[in-house]
Amino acid sequence: MRSRTVAAATLAAATVLTPLSAATASPPTPPEHGREEAAPLIVGHRGASAYRPEHTLAAYELAALMGADVIEPDLVSTKDGVLVVRHENEISGTTDVEERPEFADRRATKTIDGVELTGWFTEDFTLAELKTLRAEERLPELRQESTIFDGAYEVPTFEEVLDERERLSEELGREIGIIPEIKHSTYFESIGLPMERKVVHALKKHHLNHPDSPATVQSFELTNLIELRTKFGLSADSVFLTSASGAPYDLAAEGDARTYADLLTPSSLRYLARYVDAVGPSLTQVVALEEDGTLGEETTLVADAHAAGLEVVPYTLRAENEFLPVDYRSSEDPAEFGRVLDLAQVYFEAGVDGIFTDSPDLGDVARDRFVSERDGGQHAG
Repeated sequence: MRSRTVAAATLAAATVLTPLSAATASPPTPPEHGREEAAPLIVGHRGASAYRPEHTLAAYELAALMGADVIEPDLVSTKDGVLVVRHENEISGTTDVEERPEFADRRATKTIDGVELTGWFTEDFTLAELKTLRAEERLPELRQESTIFDGAYEVPTFEEVLDERERLSEELGREIGIIPEIKHSTYFESIGLPMERKVVHALKKHHLNHPDSPATVQSFELTNLIELRTKFGLSADSVFLTSASGAPYDLAAEGDARTYADLLTPSSLRYLARYVDAVGPSLTQVVALEEDGTLGEETTLVADAHAAGLEVVPYTLRAENEFLPVDYRSSEDPAEFGRVLDLAQVYFEAGVDGIFTDSPDLGDVARDRFVSERDGGQHAG
């Protein structure tokens, strides 16, 4: 995410998925990353989403103020083809759409990435209509304080978040990165609303489409990441997101049997390094959980990815007991914060290059502690 790890000439040659046997025949030479000196990046996951309704300008601003290096907008499309920022295209859990009688007839049942969902979907609203909605806290039972801000904020466009990034960078005197995630690429292309070309256009407009850019594009699908390089001219970094189970929907839809686990083997990581700069696994793919819910042993993923020339930025460090390993919880209260600072140290010591977190302030404190201890007690600053 901080530096390109794949030569552009390597990427330009292919326009389709390459068989693993061919892809691994001449792997790229992993560059030096200087990981032993670098401090891990803190990514404000959907903003400071532990404290403000996620994917709002207020959440992004708070994340930067709390020390996040990077803010993360998830991208979906409106009916009129505008990129807006929501975790999912189904928005009943993150907006007040259910309370709007004028939109009652928009409720629909759809199949998204093979899963049937019922609700309200961004692709059935124009931007003007979406702008009449207001954001709401997605986890009200766990994040009651955040519900105070329900109704206060609009659904932002990608363009507005890019503008906010520029404003925050100028006001804070440091570059704030941005890592947009393209959601449900295959689905949106199937309904005539592809997003990839628009993402690259937006990055170019904001002078972010270059190898040293503070922008990075991510996706849980692989085809669009390859095409961003080979077809749409992406020069900024990219991240292949993975899950502890299942497979990329684009591959499954084409009959490709490879799972996320298959794509994280050492040979597959060398293949990925032709097209992306980092992998974004779940936390449990870096350090496993035991059957009883306690923290288990570190996997080989970080070492394998680094050997292939890829950085590793896992998701998502959350402070509430509900999301923590059993042995890092502080009480039986699922909403109470647990030993998240100690848990962060485990991942930093495993060698991750950054971490997604809903609480950037705690991530920043944990990083300072890690760097201070690593460097012999000198405060990281």
